[in-house]
Amino acid sequence: MNVKAYMTNLGEQARKASRALVRATTQEKNAALLAMASAIEDSAEQLKSENAKDLANGKANGLDAAMLDRLAITDAGIAGMAEGLRQIAALQDPVGEISDMSYRPSGIQIGKMRVPLGVVGIIYESRPNVTIDAAALCLKSGNAAILRGGSEATFSNQALASCIQVGLKAAGLPVASVQVVETTDRAAVGELIAMPKFVDVIIPRGGKGLIERISEGARVPVIKHLDGICHVYIDDDADQDKAVKVAFNSKTHRYGVCNAMETLLVAESQAQTILPILAEMYTEKGVELRGCAKTRQIITANEATDEDWATEYLAAILSIKVVADANEAMDHIAQYSSGHTESIITENLSTSRRFLAEVDSSSVMVNASTRFADGFEYGLGAEIGISTDKFHARGPVGLEGLTSQKYIVLGDGSIRG
Repeated sequence: MNVKAYMTNLGEQARKASRALVRATTQEKNAALLAMASAIEDSAEQLKSENAKDLANGKANGLDAAMLDRLAITDAGIAGMAEGLRQIAALQDPVGEISDMSYRPSGIQIGKMRVPLGVVGIIYESRPNVTIDAAALCLKSGNAAILRGGSEATFSNQALASCIQVGLKAAGLPVASVQVVETTDRAAVGELIAMPKFVDVIIPRGGKGLIERISEGARVPVIKHLDGICHVYIDDDADQDKAVKVAFNSKTHRYGVCNAMETLLVAESQAQTILPILAEMYTEKGVELRGCAKTRQIITANEATDEDWATEYLAAILSIKVVADANEAMDHIAQYSSGHTESIITENLSTSRRFLAEVDSSSVMVNASTRFADGFEYGLGAEIGISTDKFHARGPVGLEGLTSQKYIVLGDGSIRG
């Protein structure tokens, strides 16, 4: 296969489809999503059969148990994908929304209209359900999508692509509105991220290594996050009960997720009383503690290094640092945070306002677990990922994050004098 010619053809078809999708009504897009959901349910046995091939190949190639678990398509997973499609169909369509209309002294009326980005390229690993999530969110937001899943899920992704095509045809939308790359040749990724003529934005979903490679090689804008080094700071004026609940939940609710706390910062005035309580709770859950010198004077913990402060563990490991005050906590966050999510536990309104204003992350919280940094929890219905970039989309990227705004001007034969 000539990969360059193949990917160029996908790009041309996607660009053409994106122009057609601008004309698509909300009813047509929803009809496609609902038809996809039915197709997935009707194809359950076929999906599991194709997935079995990927699982067999994965075992033969030495994929670990966690990777195989993410790769598996189960009855519950099929039901979840179908339900997800129906939920996205029920969400408000952002496309065409007009806001900020105002009259100018010249007589013209100016406002903003929300519009699709155009063509979205999504590169992801492992989880076949991402194929459905990405297709649904891009379609509902009026974008054409080119999806390139990992080679470990190739049979599963092509089976899901067939269900997507059924839905598009049923609604009378272009079948090229969502295209799943068929080749497993890695050169396809290089071509996809270097086609600014056809692709408007790239969204990589996967490990840090994948995202770094995409970001460094792309000639197309990338919506990304590299790390989830999230902090919780227990302030001098924290309520102890709230602090214990939030710090425990932020770390132990789930370990292998980007919004789990990786570093706990504790004000010196609170450390003697609160750290022993938390240490006992973490130890019961099997969490390994790594602390600064002051922390290790209060509780039993391994020595934390500079590397620990800069590490996203995605595991039952927690770094703990005792700080003098909010200023030192914010300095630490500024130095080591990945810009994902930070939370302060305090009853002091002034301190909380400072934290919200000065901490430069995509989500900043007061008296709440970092685990809330999620599209569903934010009321977005679903998300394509979480962006730690500062331009266009920041934080959980839902339907609105897959659109932009353009100015519209209404006149009545108006001319500029």
